[in-house]
Amino acid sequence: MSIEHRTFQIYGRVQGVFYRQSSQQEARRLGLTGFARNNPDGTVTIEAEGPPDALDALLAWCQKGPAAAQVERVEVTPGQLHHYKEFSVRRA
Repeated sequence: MSIEHRTFQIYGRVQGVFYRQSSQQEARRLGLTGFARNNPDGTVTIEAEGPPDALDALLAWCQKGPAAAQVERVEVTPGQLHHYKEFSVRRA
């Protein structure tokens, strides 16, 4: 099974709406590792590692987010593996 690393940059109303916590639940449900954090510019960054199909499913979730979010767009960048042990929520 191949493992990939992807960074998701989420734009829109994504802070103060439980986006990070909800993404943690979704990532864990999908068996992914990595983290979610708020950024000073109002975006959220998610770095995730796992099978490509699970990363694709996370992308589909990110494009909607939790109920109170208003996602404008999601940019995805592949990267090198960091071998995260779990999926966590980080402070900015």
